[in-house]
Amino acid sequence: MGAAVITVRHHVISDADLTWRFSRSSGPGGQNVNTTDTRVQLSFDLAGSDAFPDRLKQRMLARLGDQVVVVAAEHRSQLRNRRAAEDRLAELLEEAMKPPPPRRVPTKPSKGSQQRRIRQKRRRSETKRLRGRPED
Repeated sequence: MGAAVITVRHHVISDADLTWRFSRSSGPGGQNVNTTDTRVQLSFDLAGSDAFPDRLKQRMLARLGDQVVVVAAEHRSQLRNRRAAEDRLAELLEEAMKPPPPRRVPTKPSKGSQQRRIRQKRRRSETKRLRGRPED
């Protein structure tokens, strides 16, 4: 099999940065499961990789940590599980690359909304009070 190359937003991760491990998988496959190593574990050393610029790499390290590990075992063939692991790693890195969401600007409730809330509370309180036992 040729060298695997994963591309994430124009950043290329070479096969040298990836570590593959294979083991026997549980699940569908019948007797095939007992004899072939179809489960795939893909490790990516994010801290040691030069695939991303420093600023982006720091953001990704903060979200994912030094080592990124992905496991795929849903297919019966090792090749399909390898593809699934590569896709999963690419999605994970893509998500970690996204900039943080904009900070929320705190706001105060409007006077009208405060008054409506109090009015509703009074109405609800009165409804519940009327459900009680009548006083003699």
